[in-house]
Amino acid sequence: MQAIKNIIETENITTQQQLKKAVTDKGFAVTQATLSRDMTALGIIKRNGRYIIPPIKTIPPLIGESVREIDRAMNTVVFKCRAGTANAACAAFDSLDMPGVVGTIAGDDTIFILMRTPKDAAAFEKLMRGLMEAEK
Repeated sequence: MQAIKNIIETENITTQQQLKKAVTDKGFAVTQATLSRDMTALGIIKRNGRYIIPPIKTIPPLIGESVREIDRAMNTVVFKCRAGTANAACAAFDSLDMPGVVGTIAGDDTIFILMRTPKDAAAFEKLMRGLMEAEK
């Protein structure tokens, strides 16, 4: 996975085929299925036509304290929050300027996050779950 991370951070990769070739050129044998799993595990998403690793490594405490559950449907990620905390948590989330996010909307205890694609939503959900687990 480190080789994939290095390639994404240093090269302009726009397709999985390009990434597979770059990994292979570095001497690693990789299948498409393994590459796809590794990309998801690294939280790799597409922004402006190229693959990137989101810059976020931790989440603001307000989000960690407010969000109690994460769910996803198609290209929408849903944060279920403690009552009365969704608006503040959403404002904190918006300040992160996460790639792939089209927009957010918050109610009293729920945040809807619209992602560009279902694939972006799946990667984002996995990233956020990992960050939430790391905070515990």
